[in-house]
Amino acid sequence: MRLTDWEDCAERQLFTEKGYRGFSYDRRAVRERTRKTPEWVHFGAGNIFRAFPAVLLQTLLEQGLVDKGLIVCEGFDSEIIERAYRPYDDLSLLVVLKADGTIEKQVVGSVVESLMVNAENEADWERLIEIFKAPSLKMASFTITEKGYGITSPDGELLPAVQADITDVTQNALNHTSWIPKHMMGKVARLLLARFKEGATPIAMVSMDNCSHNGDKLRAAITTYAEKWVETGFVDAGFLDYVSDTGKVSFPWTMIDKITPRPDMAVERLLRADGFEDAELIITGKNTYTAPFVNAEEIEYLVIEDAFPNGKLPLDQAGSYYTDRSTVDKVEKMKVCTCLNPLHTTLAIFGCLMSYRTIHEEMEDELLAGFVARLGYEEGMPVVTDPGILKPEDFIAAVLEKRLPNVFMPDTPQRIATDTSQKLPIRFGETIKVYLKKGEDVKKLKFIPLVLAAYLRYLLGIDDNGMVFVPSPDPMLGELQEQMAGIMLGDTVTQERLKLILSRVDLFGLDLVKHGLSGKITMYFNELNAGVGAVRKTLKRALEQEGSL
Repeated sequence: MRLTDWEDCAERQLFTEKGYRGFSYDRRAVRERTRKTPEWVHFGAGNIFRAFPAVLLQTLLEQGLVDKGLIVCEGFDSEIIERAYRPYDDLSLLVVLKADGTIEKQVVGSVVESLMVNAENEADWERLIEIFKAPSLKMASFTITEKGYGITSPDGELLPAVQADITDVTQNALNHTSWIPKHMMGKVARLLLARFKEGATPIAMVSMDNCSHNGDKLRAAITTYAEKWVETGFVDAGFLDYVSDTGKVSFPWTMIDKITPRPDMAVERLLRADGFEDAELIITGKNTYTAPFVNAEEIEYLVIEDAFPNGKLPLDQAGSYYTDRSTVDKVEKMKVCTCLNPLHTTLAIFGCLMSYRTIHEEMEDELLAGFVARLGYEEGMPVVTDPGILKPEDFIAAVLEKRLPNVFMPDTPQRIATDTSQKLPIRFGETIKVYLKKGEDVKKLKFIPLVLAAYLRYLLGIDDNGMVFVPSPDPMLGELQEQMAGIMLGDTVTQERLKLILSRVDLFGLDLVKHGLSGKITMYFNELNAGVGAVRKTLKRALEQEGSL
C-alpha cells in the first residue's frame, strides 16, 4: 500500500479493505482546472495545513461544491516539498486520533501542486507569479507561524534580509519575474506587485496562524514593504494604494484551533502493520519533523472574518465559520484567554516540573486534571468573552473531557512550554486585566497566581524530584534566568527579591507588583520551592482549600 498507487483501482480496493477512506472526485481533472484557473494558494506546507485546510477543501470537492484544488508553497524549508510531497504525488494520509480510542485514516488528494519558494527554484517562482496574475485567484492563505510575519528586530530595526529586499534591487529587477526577495514577506509583496501590474484584481490574504489579530500582522508586513518600495522609487504609489484598499486586498482575521503534533512513531508502527509503506518519519536539515502522513486530533475550529473581495470558497459548508471581525476577536479571546491556551500552558509548566512526557499522562493525574479544571471554570469562565457562535461552556468541556486527555495525542509539555514568556501576557495577563476592569479584587485569585509562581519555579531548571532539566527554547529565557539566578531549591525569598521580575509588563502583560499580586505569588513560589516534592504538595493544598493558601 503506497500513496502513489492509491488511484490504481486494485490498490484502492486494498486501502478500502484496511479501513482507509479515500475520495471519489476526478483528481486529474481537478488538477488540470486548478492549473488553468487557480482559486486557492497556501503558504506553509506543515502538518496543520495538511490536517485541516487541505481536508476542508477535500470535503468541498467530495460534495461537488468546488472543482479546483489547492496549491501549496513552502518558503522556509524546501525539504518538506522535496521529501514529503512530490515523491507521493502531493497526496498525504491523515490519521485522526479520537478521544474514544478509535482511529480514522483518510487519503487526502485536494493538494494538486506543490512549489518551493526560494532562489534556487526559478521555475517554481515563475509558476507562482503566474498564479498570482490569475484573475481567478480568490485567496492566499498562510500557516507560517507568527515569526514568519516578523520583519523587524526587537529594537525595531528592519531585519537584514528585509533591508536587502528594499535597497539591494533595481527597477530593472522589479520588472522581471526572476527577482526573488529574500524574506518571506518580501516574496509575498512581490507576488502582489505582479498581481497589481496585471490588472490589480482583488484578493484575500488570509493568515491562519495561531496568533492574535493575525491578519493585521500580515497586513503590516506587506504595507511596510509597499511603503518602503514607494519611498525608494522602486514602485509607483498606486501599489501602496492597492494593498491598502480593503476592497482590493483584504487581510481577514481568523481563529484556528486543531492540535497537530509532529508525526508519531506509534502511528508509524500502526500504519506499517496495515501494510502502508509510506510511513517514513522525516527530519529535515532545518529540524522540521514531517512525513507522508499527519496525525491530529478530531476537534477543529476555523473562524474567518468575512472579507473576500474576489469571492470566497464555501468553507462554511465544511464546518468553518464566516463572521464579522468582532466575533473573530471574541472567539480568539475565549480560546486564548480562558478555554484552551491557559490550560495548555499550565500543563506545560507543571508537566516540566513534574517530569511528565505527555499531556494525556498529566490529565491522568487527579491533581493536575483537577487544577486545570478549576483554573478554567472558577477563574476563567466568570470573565470569559462569549462570541455567540461557539458556546464557551461547550468549548472548555471538549478541552477538558476530550482533547487534553486524548491518549492517542503524543503532545508533550516540553513542546508546549516553548516560548512561554511570549504567551503569559495574553493567556493570563488579559484575564487579570478583565478582573481589574470589573473592579474585582485580584488578590482573591488563587489559581492564576499559583501558575505564575510555578513559572518562576520552572525558570530555576530544577524539577520536583530535585533533578536538573533544560527549560524549553524561549527568546527571553536567558535574561529571565539571570533575574532568578542564585535562588536554590529550598531557599525562601522575599517580595523584594522577586519585585524586578514580577513588575515586568512585557512578561506578564501588567505590573503584578503594582496590582498587589506580588505577595501571593512570592508566597506560592516559596511553597513550590520548599524542597523535593513541594510542587505536588502545593497543588494538593490548593485544591483542598476553598480560600487562599
